[in-house]
Amino acid sequence: MIKLKQPIFCFVLFLVFSCNNQNQTTSNSSSQEVMEIKNDINKIEPPNWWVGFKSEALQLLVHHAEIGSYTPEISYSGISIEKVHKANSPNYLFLDLQILETAQPGKFNITFKKENADNLVQTYELKEREKSAEDYLGFDSSDAIFLITPDRFANADPSNDIIETMNEKDINRNDGYARHGGDIKGIIEHIGYIKNLGFTTVWPCPLLTNDMPQGSYHGYAITDYYEVDPRFGSNQDYRVLADELRSNGMKLIMDQVANHCGLEHWWMKDLPFKDWVNYQEHYEANINNWNGETVKRSSHRRTTNQDAYASKKDKSEMTDGWFVYGMPDLNQRNPFMANYIIQNSIWWIETLGLGGIRQDTYPYPDKQFMSDWAGSIMNEYPNFNIVGEEWSSNPLLIAYWQDGHANPDGYNSNLRSTMDFAMQEKVVAGLKNEETWGTGLKEIYVALANDFSYTRPEDILVFPDNHDMSRIFTQLDGDITNTKMALSYMAVLPRTFQMYYGTEILMDDFDNPGDHGLIRTDFPGGWEGDVVNAFTGENLEPEKRKMQTFISKLLNYRKDSKAIHSGETVHFAPENNTYVLVRYNKDETVVHIMNKNEKAYDLDLQRFDELQLNGKTLKNIITGETIVWEDSIKLSEKGSVILTTKI
Repeated sequence: MIKLKQPIFCFVLFLVFSCNNQNQTTSNSSSQEVMEIKNDINKIEPPNWWVGFKSEALQLLVHHAEIGSYTPEISYSGISIEKVHKANSPNYLFLDLQILETAQPGKFNITFKKENADNLVQTYELKEREKSAEDYLGFDSSDAIFLITPDRFANADPSNDIIETMNEKDINRNDGYARHGGDIKGIIEHIGYIKNLGFTTVWPCPLLTNDMPQGSYHGYAITDYYEVDPRFGSNQDYRVLADELRSNGMKLIMDQVANHCGLEHWWMKDLPFKDWVNYQEHYEANINNWNGETVKRSSHRRTTNQDAYASKKDKSEMTDGWFVYGMPDLNQRNPFMANYIIQNSIWWIETLGLGGIRQDTYPYPDKQFMSDWAGSIMNEYPNFNIVGEEWSSNPLLIAYWQDGHANPDGYNSNLRSTMDFAMQEKVVAGLKNEETWGTGLKEIYVALANDFSYTRPEDILVFPDNHDMSRIFTQLDGDITNTKMALSYMAVLPRTFQMYYGTEILMDDFDNPGDHGLIRTDFPGGWEGDVVNAFTGENLEPEKRKMQTFISKLLNYRKDSKAIHSGETVHFAPENNTYVLVRYNKDETVVHIMNKNEKAYDLDLQRFDELQLNGKTLKNIITGETIVWEDSIKLSEKGSVILTTKI
């Protein structure tokens, strides 16, 4: 193998020599060594790696019949095998490699030798990184994130709807739990629509292979951590999505799952170690005879992560239990599993050039592992971002998972962002409940007052709804005005803002509130033959068009508002069915007014003198109308009013 490590002048001399001898026989020119690409091994993961990481360590999982009886060898400058680990299954080896700083990008062969047997050879590639670690910029409070369930958004390639080799083959758009055919190309084709709404970042639910017999559409039962589900497209399609978003000044968040895999994952038929998954004692010799009744389900008592009095039994039943039947709980205390998950996350960051990770079911895995996982990523990518799902209405539990929080037990998550289920719940309650001393808008006001709980409130992810809960329009009983108030309030908070696809056209689940299949309804216009097309507005109801316009004006203003992104925050306790929140910096002031009065109301402005807005002209970012801030503002109808000093 030729290694280009000689001085440049030697390379120039080589070129001159080659040119002067170009008339020599072809047999002489072909005498140089040409490495033969070999793929004898069934599976090796990660399938490739890169040079130039801070960490020089790489652990390869090798899966092949009786590979445990072979001895691996590598001959490549800058790479060495530090240790070889056998597993409980004879069909695995784990290779600890050291990749020195001097290692160059290129391909090399890993040779597996065994006495009285033919060598097995696998070609492996080290790639050059496309950009420096510091250039991987994660999402932040300047971003508005568009969450998509890919199977239900748009079907741009019907040819991949059914893959005959996969367990679930049916397409049935009338069944909320069957596959409907949406794909990656469907997202790519509608990036313009998402961008025009004012979003800067796209978060698709998991796109990796879910080869499950049913319910595979949602993506959270992964059966191959390195492969895009072919019904969504290919790994290359995923990269095109990332590239197209970047070319539009947008980012891609990858939804990852460290807690569990799908029961049909390829390794479940040949587990490498006895403790690869939790409660493996219930694993039958034949995977097809798995007795679901003996699988220990999680207690879902997530407070055991913080509870100083929690019993070991309760902690184990939360962390080690399976999230649901069909999703084996991965044992991150197994060091090989831990390395596998960390390397998989880094592999996708490099492969796609990600702008962030959303980690599913964050409190369920081993919590020390989750700190190590996030820490490993943030160590390599200091400007990156990860958001973890902690479904709790208690800000104390949400705050516990944020990096830098002063936890009594000393735990540091290394996680920049968590999800604000607490604020979501209080906004809905405050808009629906009557105005009393302690209910209504006061509930929202107090919820924001709880921001002292958070190390960095602006890094918390707020949202009106998502793929696991009723649509915000349903939660607010079909009240369009309240829906707009919820959305506008969340969009101007010191938070990162996320919205679920279809909220902009008032999608709902009234027929069966909370039903996941109904929540994840097909986006109209995403399939050929749809009568209604929300992408173009064809046959879209007027109120839904108005909502699209509202969202577009709100988020396109937010996109360029430094006051909303990073400004100071002040709010005034609700009075007379109104609540005023202000974001400001030296160049701009944004005033958000929530008004629950059914009749016209004059809002006295003297109370807000500290804002120093007297005599200034402010513009309504939705209507474009201007007002002069003087004695009072007439609020002609119930709803939100968003004013800015930036005219």
